Amino acid sequence: MAGSDPISYEALTKGTPVLSASGSRFAVVEHVLQDPSLDLFDGLAVKDAHGLRFVDADQVTTITEDAVNTTLTDEQIATLPQPQGDAVLEADPEEFTGSGLSARFGRMFFREHWMRDRDGKGNA
Repeated sequence: MAGSDPISYEALTKGTPVLSASGSRFAVVEHVLQDPSLDLFDGLAVKDAHGLRFVDADQVTTITEDAVNTTLTDEQIATLPQPQGDAVLEADPEEFTGSGLSARFGRMFFREHWMRDRDGKGNA
């Protein structure tokens, strides 16, 4: 089958189907969340019928050109987190060096190594 060989998260493209543990398609890839300075795959922003959701890297089993396979059950899919938006956040220049989509999605999902709260100590 074409594209069935594993690929790097860096080669993953927007629109790739995301599959549950049972093989059911529940979303498509919107964006890969990564921290290039740490060479770290942090997870995926995926789009489903309800909007954007976050799939943690630990929940991804394999990535191919055809699909992203996960360990997620139907019950877990229903509880995937959505981006949050009301907090006032500022980038920490020591941990954040870009303004690309990966960094923006990282801040939307409150990933520690992308942002800190205003006082830099976790307090708003």
